[in-house]
Amino acid sequence: MSRSLFGTDGVRGRTNTHPMTAEVVMRLAAAAGRYFRRDQHDHRVVIGKDTRLSGYMLENALTSGFTSTGMSVFLLGPVPTPAVGFLTRSMRADVGVMISASHNPAEDNGIKFFGPDGFKLSDDAEAEIERIMSTDIALAQPQNIGRAKRIDDSGSRYVEYVKTTFPRQLRLDGLRIVVDCAHGAAHRVGPAILWELGADVIPIGTSPNGLNINDKCGSTHPEAAAAKVRETRADIGICLDGDADRLILIDETGEQVDGDQIMGLIATRWAAEGRLAGNALVATVMSNLGLERHLNDTGIGLERTKVGDRYVVEKMREGEFNLGGEQSGHVVMTDYATTGDGLVAALQVLAALIESDRKASEILRVFDPIPQVLHNVRYTQGSEPLAADAVQQAIEDGEKALGSSGRLLIRKSGTEPLIRVMGESEDHGKLMEVIDNIRSAVEKAS
Repeated sequence: MSRSLFGTDGVRGRTNTHPMTAEVVMRLAAAAGRYFRRDQHDHRVVIGKDTRLSGYMLENALTSGFTSTGMSVFLLGPVPTPAVGFLTRSMRADVGVMISASHNPAEDNGIKFFGPDGFKLSDDAEAEIERIMSTDIALAQPQNIGRAKRIDDSGSRYVEYVKTTFPRQLRLDGLRIVVDCAHGAAHRVGPAILWELGADVIPIGTSPNGLNINDKCGSTHPEAAAAKVRETRADIGICLDGDADRLILIDETGEQVDGDQIMGLIATRWAAEGRLAGNALVATVMSNLGLERHLNDTGIGLERTKVGDRYVVEKMREGEFNLGGEQSGHVVMTDYATTGDGLVAALQVLAALIESDRKASEILRVFDPIPQVLHNVRYTQGSEPLAADAVQQAIEDGEKALGSSGRLLIRKSGTEPLIRVMGESEDHGKLMEVIDNIRSAVEKAS
C-alpha cells in the first residue's frame, strides 16, 4: 500500500497550502480516528504542539476531526515531541499527535502520529489512514461525539519523568549550562529540568511569539548558543530544535558537537557498563565513516538504516537494540523514550561530564570525523531532478573519482523540497570537486 501524503516524519508542508490546511487536517484526523476505533471502549487521543502560530488552527482542526468519529481529545498544549510519546502511553490513549514541523521555519507545520505504545506509526499504518481518507468516513452518532479537555500540567508531568532518567546519585551543582530552546516547545520545560537538577542555567530562545521558532537559534543555528557559551564562560551549551527531539551540543570553547559524537560517547559508555543492548548502535546512512571506524575499533557494531528517526526506531525494535539516532541530533534511547529526546540525551552527556571530571571538549571528541560535505539544493515542486541523465552521470563520475576512499549519498528530503548532496572522503579537495559537479547538475535539472 503506497503513501503520498506522509513523508519520512508524518505529514508536513507550508501552512494553508496543501496538505497543511484546516480542511485536509480535519479529514486526516477523522480518518485516523476511524482507524484507531477498533472496539467499543472509550477512545482517546492526546494532542501536543510546538509554538508555531498555525498550531492553534491545526489543533482545532484535529480536535474536530477526532471528536467527529467519537474520540475524546486531551489537549496538552506546547510540549516536546517525546512528551507526546510518553503521555500517549501514560494516559492510556489510543493515539497521540504532535503538531510540529520540527526544525523547519515558522511558516511550515506538520502532523506526527504515535500509536498506543508511544511509538511513531509504521508505513503500513500511515498508508491505511490515507486509504481511509479517500473513502466515505463513517462519523459518530450525535450522542457519541467525543469531548475535548485541556491538560494543564502536561509539561510538569514530562519534567518529572525526564529527571528520573538522570542518575539519582548525581546533581548538576557547579555546572553553568546554556540552553537554547529555539523559541520552541521546550522553552519552559528545558530550563526547568536543568535548574531543578542544580545547574546554573542560562536560557536563550525562550520567548516564542508564534513566528520566531528556529529563527537563527536552536540546533539548526547553534551560533547563538556558541556565542553565549563563550560570553558567559559556560561549561556546555545545549541546543534543541523546535520540538526538542534533536540535540546539538556546544563545548566550553564554543565548538559545535553533532549527533554522531553524542551517540559515540553514549555507546562507548554504555558498552563499558554492559548496558548497550546487542552491543551495537543503530544510525542512518548519513552518519560519519569516522564513527563507524571508532565503533569497530572498540568492538561495537553499527547498524545503518535509511534516513529518518522512525526507521532507526524500527530497526532498534526489530533487533532489540536500545541506542540509535541520527547525525542531525536525534538520539533515541528506548530504555527511556519512544523517539528522539534532546533533553534526555543531554542528561546522559551531563552525567558523563560529571563522572569523568573532565571538560566537555575532552569527552565529546570521541572520534576523528572523515571530511564530510553536505549541500542542500532546493527544487521546484513536481520536478524530478534525480531522474535527469546529467545528474545520474555526475553521480556516476563522482563515485568513480572517489573510489574506495570515500562515498556519496544523494537523496531527496522527506520533509522539504530539497535534494541532499552528501559525500565523504579523506581527500577533501577531490570531494569538493565531486560535490560541486553534482550540485551544479542538480541545480540545472531543477
